[in-house]
Amino acid sequence: MVEFLDERGIRGATVLEIGGGIGEIQIELLRRGAAQVVSLELVDAYDGEAQRLLRDAGLEDRVVRRRHDIAAHPDGVERADVVVLHRVVCCYPDYERLLAAAAEHARRLLVFSYPRHGVLGRLATAAENAVFRARRTTFRTFNHSPDAMLGVLAEHGLTGVYTHRGLAWQVVGLER
Repeated sequence: MVEFLDERGIRGATVLEIGGGIGEIQIELLRRGAAQVVSLELVDAYDGEAQRLLRDAGLEDRVVRRRHDIAAHPDGVERADVVVLHRVVCCYPDYERLLAAAAEHARRLLVFSYPRHGVLGRLATAAENAVFRARRTTFRTFNHSPDAMLGVLAEHGLTGVYTHRGLAWQVVGLER
């Protein structure tokens, strides 16, 4: 993801990371020349570690962390040059609304990752969800159709220009 964005040019770019976690990608993009990052999360569980990493990197003043659901409230977030969704679409039931909001916020580039959609990927998702049910956890994972996800992004003016297929995860980079 970082290499794709760096090759496309991120010097001075604003970045919106949806589901930023502890912020490893954000820190790397800032080190490579991005100007600032807004990180959106649905939970605050990552905040302590994220703040520590930012402090250690000397980048605290260039990242704004917010608890915000962009799919439910897209108007509450400014657009950015670059939008990143790393291992996020698989945690959200309504991929259409999430990706539509992400696409509308991307001025130039969007990159996202998702679990492979083959039989093994779908079985892994089903197994994860069985464990969550057994633990009485309400969280679920999803293995959405790649073609359907890319269709949503195309409807919002983005064109796929990069694909990386890993063993478990795929990454797609798109540009406007």
